[in-house]
Amino acid sequence: MVFSSVEFLFMLFPGTLALYFLLSRLPDKLRAVRDPLLNALLVCASLLFYAWGEPVLLILLLTSVFANWVLGLGIAGGKGRKLLLTLAVVLNIGLLGVFKYAGFATEMLNGITGLHLPVPQIALPIGISFYTFQALSYVIDVYRDPQLVQKNGFRLLLYISFFPQLIAGPIVRYRDIADQLKTRTLTVDGAVEGFRRLFIGLGKKILIADELAVLVGVCFTDRAGQLPAAFAWLGAIAYLLQIYFDFSGYSDMAIGMGRIFGFRFPENFNYPYASLGIKDFWRRWHITLSTWFREYLYIPLGGNRKGKKRMLLNQLIVFFCTGLWHGANLTFVVWGLYNGLFLILESNNILPAGRVKSTIGKILVRFYTLLTVTVGFVLFRADSLTQAGAYLGSMFSFGGFLTWGDSSLWREVLPCLTPYFFTILGIAVIGAAPITPWLRATCEARPRLNAVAQRLSYLWALVMLVLCAMSLAAGTYSAFIYFQF
Repeated sequence: MVFSSVEFLFMLFPGTLALYFLLSRLPDKLRAVRDPLLNALLVCASLLFYAWGEPVLLILLLTSVFANWVLGLGIAGGKGRKLLLTLAVVLNIGLLGVFKYAGFATEMLNGITGLHLPVPQIALPIGISFYTFQALSYVIDVYRDPQLVQKNGFRLLLYISFFPQLIAGPIVRYRDIADQLKTRTLTVDGAVEGFRRLFIGLGKKILIADELAVLVGVCFTDRAGQLPAAFAWLGAIAYLLQIYFDFSGYSDMAIGMGRIFGFRFPENFNYPYASLGIKDFWRRWHITLSTWFREYLYIPLGGNRKGKKRMLLNQLIVFFCTGLWHGANLTFVVWGLYNGLFLILESNNILPAGRVKSTIGKILVRFYTLLTVTVGFVLFRADSLTQAGAYLGSMFSFGGFLTWGDSSLWREVLPCLTPYFFTILGIAVIGAAPITPWLRATCEARPRLNAVAQRLSYLWALVMLVLCAMSLAAGTYSAFIYFQF
């Protein structure tokens, strides 16, 4: 039987955890042996996981780690530091470019020049965008602070290849985890919290995102231009919620599994659909990617220190790169520039999103933000700009709000519109709102209530696990959206 990467992940995790727990029970007087053994176990599990998905391309991952380790040692040595950093950046971006963008670049060149160059068909290594950015984080952090250099290549391999977050993040900056690579503390409270987070993330994915994906798959086809406006909007809203629960669900799982092993990974989402403007949205959505681009691209380009025009150009460059990072397709590039345009409009106070104080004003700004993000995610989801244009045309053709351009579509869409679907849609809308932080703050002010709420949260996580198991046994499973990046 052939297992997917996700199925293998959940097969690998229990055995790895059991061995990790046994090794962690070694006494502190054997710490010099215990901690390297714990790291070795996680490295072996990570390499086994990656080899399962892409056995040949495991060599690429190991080569990348070794090259960055050697270059990091050279950068910390003090001689030719800028040259070595440049070489490291060229190497990492070059590998990403060859494997992810060579075909796209060739197609664009052929389209512009009329040439007929052969388009290379290169398999995309899973997680290459994520582990490349972590490798870049390491060499840049060492350049900025040579004391961060990792002389133990095994620890660097663990940082770049750690299996819970290897293929879909969150993107962890090296300096934020350097100390944890050396030693960690495995606690019962940490493990319990980690399992709670893991089960909730799994529930987000299987119980919500996968259910919404059925309608999304029916709507986003070559016949998208034939959808009535009402159903085009319903499909767009379903995708808005699907991608949030899919990606934030995986982030929860990765953070939870990391916590079980003693790691503390940064948060990746903070209720982005409650944002007041696109600038605020990018502080809340895929936080680790936004932080990476700010720290390693926007600030080195000059940030906001070289005048307003340069700041706006820097913002546009960052969002162009953000779009391109997501995939070798014009839809992603346009999506990135689209977000950058609205950020520039807000930065110039043409759209006063961040300055609104009144309640009505905040409601209007949140509506504008959700509308802008929804339209943007149509670009993100579409297979081509042509499909995106057709889909947006259906959304905004209010003259035919319920008129079917292709009546056969009705027979495909109707089976998706069940009471169960609308129940899940309603739960997703509620779950995407920042209700949990409000409840947590309310409970924390009352110790007895807080104790009850914590127990209920663990019970709810177990219920989620049981429901996920039942769902998986009864139906099909779809891969995480961000696995393709």
